Amino acid sequence: MVILAFGLVYLFWGSTYLAIAIAVEHIPPALMCATRFLIAGILMLAYCGVRGRRVMYSPRQLWRMAVVGTLLLMGGNLTLSYAEQIVPSGLSALLIAITPLWFLVLDAWLLGDHHISRRGLAGLAIGIVGMVVLLWPKLTSAGTLGRRELWWSLSLIAGSFSWALGSVFSKLWHTNDLDALSTTAWQVTFAGVSNLIFAIGNRDFSHVVWTARGVGAMLYLVVGGSWIGYTSYIWLLRHAPSSKVSTYAYVNPVVAVFLGWFVLHEAIDRYILMGSAIVIASVIMVTSAKAPGPAEKTMEPVEAVGD
Repeated sequence: MVILAFGLVYLFWGSTYLAIAIAVEHIPPALMCATRFLIAGILMLAYCGVRGRRVMYSPRQLWRMAVVGTLLLMGGNLTLSYAEQIVPSGLSALLIAITPLWFLVLDAWLLGDHHISRRGLAGLAIGIVGMVVLLWPKLTSAGTLGRRELWWSLSLIAGSFSWALGSVFSKLWHTNDLDALSTTAWQVTFAGVSNLIFAIGNRDFSHVVWTARGVGAMLYLVVGGSWIGYTSYIWLLRHAPSSKVSTYAYVNPVVAVFLGWFVLHEAIDRYILMGSAIVIASVIMVTSAKAPGPAEKTMEPVEAVGD
């Protein structure tokens, strides 16, 4: 089950960058995220209810689910959706590949599972160099488009921090009485509500264009990104160490860059090639440098998602 869950996260999340880029061509990002997450979350809750799984939780537990869902799927995913209107999907995936670097710091700070070794610190430094290489054309650009790409690229780094923070809170607040599937459903639903409030405030309904291409991409995000990918990710956070779960960050960019080049004909220049090699190397250094802590020495019994 662990191997299957990793494979699902690698495959489906790697392809969501392409689907998001297509979906936001005519559908405003906040409205796209709201629609995607509300459909996914409500149907997941309905499924849990029909199957007799636990769906009712205390106000405190629901609040925590709302915090985690908003940090992951609004702070992280909405930022990505806006950025992909300007930044190529492959480059977006590479910038988000620094997420494990945030995991290293937040795990040590909030969970106390790991200390930051010298190798880990070296990986962090190399990761910063990789970011500079990836962003170099934007840093040196004098044009308006280059500056817009730079600012949205930097927003992706902030979004990856939000994602890592939500992931760590999910692990920190997990208790054995929580049902994995219904908890995920609540997180997705709360994220949908948060995005909908933002979409209404931003008047997204007044300039949306529902095309078959955009709706098809959004439905793929519901099934592949939310139902399959996100559920597998939350399940993995509870059954595998964060350092192992975060390996998706250097597999997904490879999938995303290839699909962006193959489907959307996005350019792959020497800065992307050099920067991606440096970033992926830094992520490997960081994840392999973590000293085993209490959460990594033992693993919980594995239960099949959906049972």
